[in-house]
Amino acid sequence: MKRRDLQVDVAAVTEAGLDIPLNLGEDWFLAWQAEDPELPFPEPGAVQGSVHVEKHGRDILVRGHLAGILKLSCSRCLAVYAEPVQADFDILLVPGPEPLMDEEELSEADLDLDYYSGETVELEGLIREQVVLLIPLKPLCAETCRGLCPRCGADLNREPCTCEAAKSESPFAALAKLKI
Repeated sequence: MKRRDLQVDVAAVTEAGLDIPLNLGEDWFLAWQAEDPELPFPEPGAVQGSVHVEKHGRDILVRGHLAGILKLSCSRCLAVYAEPVQADFDILLVPGPEPLMDEEELSEADLDLDYYSGETVELEGLIREQVVLLIPLKPLCAETCRGLCPRCGADLNREPCTCEAAKSESPFAALAKLKI
């Protein structure tokens, strides 16, 4: 389900540009989750912002700002928590189909370049890409998160582990004597 307000008619874009407010709430996240169930959002987030679209010759510059809350799972304890996020982005859209490239390293300038074809620019994919880029590589509910016990699965932030100490005949028992 594509949002109509994120489809921009190329003929309507001027050098002065168009401003598009963004309110990416529960409905937007749920629609995205329905299309791609593998997304790392256990619950819908709430992201607001704006996009400014302006024409430079045949190229289109998309400038945006996003800020809000993403609901993520902690990589240590698996608890769902609210991650505050904020980012600005600039993407230059050039006309034509995306060129087919063999494996090659992209330059920094290539990372802010994309392609459009036809008379409509779809911003939905660009916005989704920017939201994914807001996700930390290792989401943590807190820097001090102690995680889960690898043996019994107890959340060490809430309760102490009741597991027996590792048996001395374990092949890893010698590692317990090492000090860092």
